[in-house]
Amino acid sequence: MTNPATRSPDPTTAAMPNRDDTPHRGETRFDAASFPVVAKGHKFEDFNVGRVFVHHWGRTITAGDNAIFSTTMCNWNPMHLNVEFARAHGHPDVVVNPMLVLCTVVGMSVEDLSEAGGPFLGVEDCTFHRPVHPGDTLAARSTVEAARPSGSRPDVGIVTWHTEAHNQRGELVVDYRRTNLVAKRERS
Repeated sequence: MTNPATRSPDPTTAAMPNRDDTPHRGETRFDAASFPVVAKGHKFEDFNVGRVFVHHWGRTITAGDNAIFSTTMCNWNPMHLNVEFARAHGHPDVVVNPMLVLCTVVGMSVEDLSEAGGPFLGVEDCTFHRPVHPGDTLAARSTVEAARPSGSRPDVGIVTWHTEAHNQRGELVVDYRRTNLVAKRERS
């Protein structure tokens, strides 16, 4: 039996010297009400056919991004994880997992296209034009291809965008069409 006087402190409470809600000197209490909710994204009426959205400053894909993504997805393709294998097949480095490329580009477009909410309806016509290697920086833009009111839900519309992503050399690496339900400002 352990002597309570010599036992180590409970690790779940030892790091919490202040167990009450009173802030100590130098501490401030978090006030959620001091952070106003700010509406982001665009509404259906903002998506006129032909409008182009140039997405934020881009994203450099690293070897670490690729290794973590590929192994998390259980994608053991040596082209994505083995530099010597990739070199033997004519690449200067591993080839970034194409699904990481797609996820990154979709993610870059969210702020402009779908951050206001609305169900994702799918990606079509996705083409990977050239390989991406660690160190490549991707930039993306999307063009509104179609926008129509929903036939069954008067508070939303259906928007389709064509998104293209280029590397730092201006070479097209991937393009696709994506469709979402998008909230309207006002009901029809």
